[in-house]
Amino acid sequence: MTSAQVIIVVTIVAYLFGMLMIGVIFSRQGAADTSDGFYIGGRSLGPLVAAMSAEASDMSSWLLMGLPGLAYFAGVAEVGWTAIGLAVGTYLNFLFVARILRRYSERIGAFTIPDFFARRYNDRENTLSLIAALIIIIFFVPYTASGFKAVGTLFNSLFGMEYHLAMIMGAVIIVAYTTMGGFLAVSTTDLIQSIFMTIALIVIVFFGIDKAGGFGTVMENARQLPGYLNIMQGYDVTSGTASSYSFLSVCSTMAWGLGYFGMPHILLRFMAIRDEKELVLSRRIASVWVVISMGVAILIGIIGYSVSVAGEIPMLNTSSAESETIIMQIANIMSQHNVLFAILAGIILAGILAATMSTADSQLLAAASSVSEDLMQGFGRIKLDQRGKMIAARATVIAIAAVAIILAWNPNSSVFRVVSFAWAGFGATFGPTMLLALFWRRSNRQGTIAGLVVGGVMIFVWKFGIARLGGLFAIYELLPAFLLALAADVIVSLLTKEPSAVITTTFDEVHQ
Repeated sequence: MTSAQVIIVVTIVAYLFGMLMIGVIFSRQGAADTSDGFYIGGRSLGPLVAAMSAEASDMSSWLLMGLPGLAYFAGVAEVGWTAIGLAVGTYLNFLFVARILRRYSERIGAFTIPDFFARRYNDRENTLSLIAALIIIIFFVPYTASGFKAVGTLFNSLFGMEYHLAMIMGAVIIVAYTTMGGFLAVSTTDLIQSIFMTIALIVIVFFGIDKAGGFGTVMENARQLPGYLNIMQGYDVTSGTASSYSFLSVCSTMAWGLGYFGMPHILLRFMAIRDEKELVLSRRIASVWVVISMGVAILIGIIGYSVSVAGEIPMLNTSSAESETIIMQIANIMSQHNVLFAILAGIILAGILAATMSTADSQLLAAASSVSEDLMQGFGRIKLDQRGKMIAARATVIAIAAVAIILAWNPNSSVFRVVSFAWAGFGATFGPTMLLALFWRRSNRQGTIAGLVVGGVMIFVWKFGIARLGGLFAIYELLPAFLLALAADVIVSLLTKEPSAVITTTFDEVHQ
């Protein structure tokens, strides 16, 4: 191992040790000794932590690996419209959903998403808890697996460490601080991780431009590729020609923004903020950060291509997930300059690790709550005392992490594609049903069940069936599944009995 690699390892180890210490601190403070504390931190999040933990847990390794990797070989079209959709979705989610969800969840005493649906519609049979919990497990496990995969890829690319060993090591650390400190530990580490992610993005941009020969050279190289900088075209790497990005493709790609309304790990931040009035500041912080961070991530992909053209790093294979290592490649050449650059490279790589961990920990926590609170105690009606609840919660985190490790065993899987499918799953199921639950008085239990089922089924039907017909059907599965789920919820609600007076009275009180 070279001296540069030693410095990078020390920097990353120091970062990981700091994350574990946060878990220990919150564990000693008793922040995770109750269900309410373990899952939503006793509704005590401040505006900065709420905003940055929501965005850090949202962006994941997709921000520092998937997004630059796609921009590297395909140009700005797909990633550009995706970023626009996500930026709009972030703003609207904080503007409309956050305040009402915070107020509603406190009014009915809910601290998980499945529990919210069950209490919102007074579902004594807990059918909604069962369906919602199963959706969370189905889509969060592969989502978490993509995070573990990113950890393994990071250490394998840098040090030649065996992929599976590195992945397991990262998973163990994430599980450790999550089980020790619960929601507050996860949210605090997310805030710190967002800082590391920001540093990584900024440093890579300036260093990459320098290695590519200047910003003018970066732009000139990009212009050499037909459609690469055209947001209505994009570059087809297989044919070396410009693609064609139609209006339907734009709508399909921007549909990523619809996913925000159904992301459990983001919605939990809204439920956990200490005062709904502070959400105004949270919205501004989150919206500004998400726009800047995604814009810089896309720029890094473009810069990375020029760094390859300059011969500083090899041309990355676009037929596999290799292009998603572009930031790692640039950080590696940075580390070879001097001690300061090696430390910066370590911070950058810790930023990639942070992006992964900030999402994986939140997903583990949300999935664990669904199993222990909603499946075992809600639907299964298993009676547990407080100690039993905490044991069940922590055991569930470990079990879900084990399954995610198995799913992440293939090192060639794409972070971007896995995240894309899981994002669509949550967006199409919880997105329309959450919006109607919060804003439509006539919405009822039967309609919500229909919306959840139709959204979940159509994600698979469209992705693996209808989309393969091509043409107009070859669009991001989130858009058609979201619209069909929304329609199913509305139609079934109107065709079935109106909600009881108790339910509508609570709705009216929340909206006063």
